[in-house]
Amino acid sequence: MYGGLDRKKIDALKKSIEHTSEMVETPDGTPVKVIGIAGLQKAAKAQDVGRRKAEIVALDMGICPLRYLRNMGTLGIEGQKKLLNSRVSVVGVGGLGGAAALGLARAGVGELVLIDGDVFTEDNLNRQEFSDENMVGKSKVEVAAKRIEEINGAVDVTMVEKVVDELELRVVLTGSDAALDALDNISTRFALQRAAQKHGMPLVHGSVAGFIGQVSTILSQDPGMSSIFGPEEDTPERGIELEAGNPPGVVGAVANIQVIEILKILTGVGQTFHRKLLFMDFEKAVFETMRL
Repeated sequence: MYGGLDRKKIDALKKSIEHTSEMVETPDGTPVKVIGIAGLQKAAKAQDVGRRKAEIVALDMGICPLRYLRNMGTLGIEGQKKLLNSRVSVVGVGGLGGAAALGLARAGVGELVLIDGDVFTEDNLNRQEFSDENMVGKSKVEVAAKRIEEINGAVDVTMVEKVVDELELRVVLTGSDAALDALDNISTRFALQRAAQKHGMPLVHGSVAGFIGQVSTILSQDPGMSSIFGPEEDTPERGIELEAGNPPGVVGAVANIQVIEILKILTGVGQTFHRKLLFMDFEKAVFETMRL
């Protein structure tokens, strides 16, 4: 149940968690038992287990890690456990992928696979969450992994620091519960969809061009990318984003909607944009949901 922990260790872990927990009230006045980061770290270290396992044990006891308290009203204890037990592959760790990885880590998704072979450049600084002037020339996935560890030490990060083809995508997606498309070219999006389909894995697509953004959730039997971009053989390598650019507010908005889609997929809460395309034109203030 807890990844090979024996009963004696589990009991000792539970005792330590119970000892360090406390009652607090949520903003609406509901009492809830919580445990802070320091208490979890101490309990995990004493039993030589990872923070993520300690958080899962706490949730099984009905004790919420304090950092997730504001998730409870929407996701609940069971939803948070599902997130901590989940693995998500983020393909592309630039504008969309960086913001999405950050959101998934803050939400408490237990394992993130970050896939990107690029380094930060100066023209990334307008929008990419993990970039700053000191990071120019550094690996995107290495910088992202280090920052995620600082934000949520319970999240396990796997780094894939290279440009991957379709066969490699099939390998690196193995074991994930969902994938997030944060790519910058159309042909690789088609390859990613096929790789996800091989695993029967949900794929959340997102893209940005100027003030326009779009999001869709693609399941294994869906036409997906061909419904969005047209037949693969007729699509260009890159879209109109080459001309329109990627302004920061639009990138953040699309990435955060992708995060919400992933959270809904993993927890079973709410409805996704499956077989739908959420189209957003921020310049004209037009938001439409189109059936695919």
